[in-house]
Amino acid sequence: MSKEFRHITRIAETDLEGSLKVVHAIAKIKGVGPSIANAIVKRSGVNPETRLGYIAEQDLKKLEEVVQNPADQNIPTWLFNYRKDLETGKNLHRTGSTLVLQIKTDIDRMKTSRSWSGYRHSYGLKVRGQRTKATGRKGKAIGVRKRRVRAGEK
Repeated sequence: MSKEFRHITRIAETDLEGSLKVVHAIAKIKGVGPSIANAIVKRSGVNPETRLGYIAEQDLKKLEEVVQNPADQNIPTWLFNYRKDLETGKNLHRTGSTLVLQIKTDIDRMKTSRSWSGYRHSYGLKVRGQRTKATGRKGKAIGVRKRRVRAGEK
């Protein structure tokens, strides 16, 4: 355990708050939820009750290594967010900007193949079966506009 306190710690290209417990801080990384965060902390051997700001440098490196490559650390594959990837066929877990880029390419692939969800994405509609009669009206004109009166007319 480190004597000095770090208010901000950088793990996996993300600034994390040092006052949070390790599991909650790791869960703030994009693509890492509470379940896999708990598994990452257990595999790295860090006490989950400690605050992130008090963790030693070598433990931070171990945490970063487990976050970057969870498949090499024997974390169950059902926790991963990209199982049986289309390009590689492997079970992967993507985080941060890699996850954002992968989601964007997945949506573009759906649009080019003209699948139903790709069609919904391209037209800006709800994709996952939600109702659209009353909700999902953001960005469209609502209500009635009054017609402008021209000069000389009543």
